[in-house]
Amino acid sequence: MAAMRTVAALLACLALECAAAPFAVRLGAEKIVLDTPPGFSDTGDLASPRLQDLAATLTSASNRILLFALADADYRRFTQGDRLEWSRYMIAVTPKGLENVRVSSEQFAGFVSDSVRGLGNAVAPADVIGFLQKEPEGKIHLLTELKREPGVVSVLQATRLPPRPAETFWQSPRPQYLFYTTTMFLVRGRALQISVYLVVERDPDLDWLKHTTERWREELVRLNR
Repeated sequence: MAAMRTVAALLACLALECAAAPFAVRLGAEKIVLDTPPGFSDTGDLASPRLQDLAATLTSASNRILLFALADADYRRFTQGDRLEWSRYMIAVTPKGLENVRVSSEQFAGFVSDSVRGLGNAVAPADVIGFLQKEPEGKIHLLTELKREPGVVSVLQATRLPPRPAETFWQSPRPQYLFYTTTMFLVRGRALQISVYLVVERDPDLDWLKHTTERWREELVRLNR
């Protein structure tokens, strides 16, 4: 058993090395280069229906999923058959209706408007966990608009998830709160939307979430110059 786990760990490390390389997807006449930030691995090569189904729940059916990535630790757990933590993950998509055309500024504005419609006003509570504790499970709140520039719009949202089941009979269920960014931007005339997800029990590291989001967007822009 120990030998089998050692082999599995080595295979996982090799898989991570393979997953770390940038790759290209074709959107109409353009090839868009994608990559994940340090600490994350794309799950495309795993060809897992379970992961594909999960990714599909994170975005509208009108979007094409380009990349779904797990934190490296969860990637290793998956390849070894262990239970995942699901505390950090990310996705990149593009609207199917725009993937074959060069998106104009007017089309991008329409895409953004459709995407943010219904978000409501930002709440920005001083105690975000205390605020979410009083809200219904699954109700999504806009916390703040992170960026609004020509060709780039980014927002931060949050919700309270159902508690995580107790692992033993003497423990209580653990609370879970989901924080995530959604960023829409143009790359080589194509509209991309990326989201970074963070699940916590308390004290969310929102600086990490914002920094990772912006660093990922900047890297995708750099790769496609």
